Amino acid sequence: MKKRFFIPLFMLFIHASGQTNQELVYFQSANPFSLSDIINDLDNQEKQSVFGKLTIPVDSLNPNKKYPLIIGVAGSLGWRKHHLDYLKMYQKEGFATFELNSFKSRGITSTVGSQDQVTVAAIILDSYRALEKLAKNSKIDKDKVAITGWSLGGGVALFSAWMPLKNIISKELSFAAHLVFYPPCFLNLENLSFTKAPIHILIGRDDDWTPAAPCENLVSKLSNNSNIGITVYPDSHHGFDSEEPVHRNKNGYSFKNCLFDLTEKGDVLMNYLNLPMSNPTLQKIGFLFCVERGVSIGGNSEARKKSFTFSKNFMKLSLIKG
Repeated sequence: MKKRFFIPLFMLFIHASGQTNQELVYFQSANPFSLSDIINDLDNQEKQSVFGKLTIPVDSLNPNKKYPLIIGVAGSLGWRKHHLDYLKMYQKEGFATFELNSFKSRGITSTVGSQDQVTVAAIILDSYRALEKLAKNSKIDKDKVAITGWSLGGGVALFSAWMPLKNIISKELSFAAHLVFYPPCFLNLENLSFTKAPIHILIGRDDDWTPAAPCENLVSKLSNNSNIGITVYPDSHHGFDSEEPVHRNKNGYSFKNCLFDLTEKGDVLMNYLNLPMSNPTLQKIGFLFCVERGVSIGGNSEARKKSFTFSKNFMKLSLIKG
């Protein structure tokens, strides 16, 4: 008599949830320098091929399942270990993830100390073009796609919800949630219209790169008309969610003394002169009025732990229970 072997049901679930498929996804974007380039002249921007890494869980028990997706956007130093730690956590929770590579696509490794080679505007456009591409994937639930980002990428995650931009880039598709880590909030917005999707900012009280106070002020201004919140971690610097010790980066721009006006047409204006910083040269001139060199960056173990827990729950609430 032949022996029959039975696989316990729980082993099937382990097998189903422990595997992922990965692929590089390419799409067409462009190279706007400023937000105004998108709002006023999007069709004439220099074209750019961009790619990212898509990771999708494998569920052998449900091969036709559609997955919620989280698009990740790195900061000025490019993709770091703690960024990828979040993506791995999301994958274990059953989310698909997309590691957007706006820097590598353009041959750039870092924009620290310049902030003009790959801009927030360009990466916002990349993010929406990625959303359009990935929405066509049969494994992705196009109505449950979130965006998250750190520092420069935090600016992308935040201002991808700004309606003057979204109305130009994509009226058809929207991000279902925006999770924002220590973004540049030092802008006085002429237009306060944001999407109704949940937005949450996580930032350190001692951040001298992208300070917390302007983010708190922005959230206060938006709270009546937007679904936005903020968590400020005490005794925490820029990159509080990393495992690196706190150290000084002598090249980084500190914006603690800056507050720029952002017009409805997407122009960021210099202090005093009120001229738009619409190209690298004008941006350098504008930064002279308030920017200092030298910032602190590094982790806080307690804030890191709380941030990972919050992020997991935020994504579950926004993309699964929402």
